[in-house]
Amino acid sequence: MKVAVSAAAPSLDATIDPRFGRCSYFVIVDTDTMEFEALQNPAQYMGGGAGIQAAQTVANKGAKAVLTGSVGPNAYQALSAAGIQIITGVYGTVREAVMKFKQGELRSTFGPTAPMHYGIGGGYGMGRGRGMGMGRGMGRGMGGFTPPVYPGTSSIPPTSQMTKEQEVQMLKNQMKILESQLEQIKKKLKDLEK
Repeated sequence: MKVAVSAAAPSLDATIDPRFGRCSYFVIVDTDTMEFEALQNPAQYMGGGAGIQAAQTVANKGAKAVLTGSVGPNAYQALSAAGIQIITGVYGTVREAVMKFKQGELRSTFGPTAPMHYGIGGGYGMGRGRGMGMGRGMGRGMGGFTPPVYPGTSSIPPTSQMTKEQEVQMLKNQMKILESQLEQIKKKLKDLEK
């Protein structure tokens, strides 16, 4: 059986990338032989529709299951429509995740685990409107504070199903991925500034 694992690098020893639609790589693993094919995610930097494009990529590779940190509503729907089993909350390395899958330690997800969002940006730009600051601050909203969603970080899975140790490990893995991406951006900027 082929499974697609969202990964930070193209190997079995890569860390799980917690984002499905915008992960760096997909490692497609044959669970019987552990032979694998790694491919860069073509949807990683798309402005919108990344989850759907990523779902099409893994479906075209013949994956019957996806192992990832989290999955948004559009990707969930596309994967479900393709008959692909979806498993979220996965952390560690690709190899560890596949072994847990083979041993029956991972359970299917029954619904999206990341919020709906559009494109890469978080939508926190500076407006250029002519607001004159005349509001009186009389709003009586009942909602709590919702932290902003920054590029590439919208897919932290819900932690209610994780142990404290799993959550710590997942956050450490995400931190490594973000540090790696920052280094890639710095290198690209340096190359462009030459």
